[in-house]
Amino acid sequence: MRYRPLGSTGFQVSEIGLGCASYWGKPRFEETRAVRLVHRAIELGVTFFDTGASYSAGEAEPRLGRALKGRDTDRLVIATKAGTFHAGGGRIARDFSPAGVTASAERSLRHLGLDALPLLQLHGPAIAELDGELLAALADLKARGLVRAFGVNSFDPAVIAHVTAQPSLDVVMVDYNILVPERAPLIARARQAGKGVLAGMALAMGHAGLKVANIRGAQDLWYAARGLMRHRAEVVRGARFGFLHRLEGMTGSQAALAHVLANPDVACAVMGTTRLAHLEENLAASGMALPAGVAERIAAAQRG
Repeated sequence: MRYRPLGSTGFQVSEIGLGCASYWGKPRFEETRAVRLVHRAIELGVTFFDTGASYSAGEAEPRLGRALKGRDTDRLVIATKAGTFHAGGGRIARDFSPAGVTASAERSLRHLGLDALPLLQLHGPAIAELDGELLAALADLKARGLVRAFGVNSFDPAVIAHVTAQPSLDVVMVDYNILVPERAPLIARARQAGKGVLAGMALAMGHAGLKVANIRGAQDLWYAARGLMRHRAEVVRGARFGFLHRLEGMTGSQAALAHVLANPDVACAVMGTTRLAHLEENLAASGMALPAGVAERIAAAQRG
């Protein structure tokens, strides 16, 4: 596993991180399997783990805490999110008030079993919510030693551009993968401003090459249904990239990760999985380069 600096935070992170969310965090996915994925990721050199208070109906964050129990977390950068929470009945609620974000951070510490959160990201805030009172609350969390670095996870370019100009915010997490090449200039500006850049959805949710149609288990049905209901446009665009699954010497997932990591402004590509074989396959992409001519084929497919 190779490592990159996370902006100006002082953290070095594995260039591929594990997202602990979605089906991974749901009770219907056996906890022993979920925990084994985390332990194997650590064994293979992963140091960045991403979760959130609202993920998996609120179940992902405490599950990650149980997976980390008894493990040496000194080298790990555990990132969670505040500002959204599971409100029951499948609903996600928002609370970016200073008191709400502070309470969320304190709950996350208990759920994760940590003395301090290495990274707390605000989950999808509007620009207006990033006001002086909220930033002062973040500064107080850092002064109390409860959080070491702050960031914003947003897929809104205007929000990321605003965050780039905020010295008290250290990290941005954007959707960056073969289906969203237009994020590259925004990523470059953020990195030039000293921000650490996390590439969320680095595998494009598996939509490249119609992998959504590869059903082998209950989790595949769940992801396929989500993709077809919420991300149909991405599934259609992803069909253009079927050639990535016919390359010699690397799998389609490895090629997708190699494409993201070819951007030197990205500190870490975050991906999720519920299968041990997929985890090992994906982590092997660290240090891989795309075969000759593939980057050009990707660019052509992106232009449509």
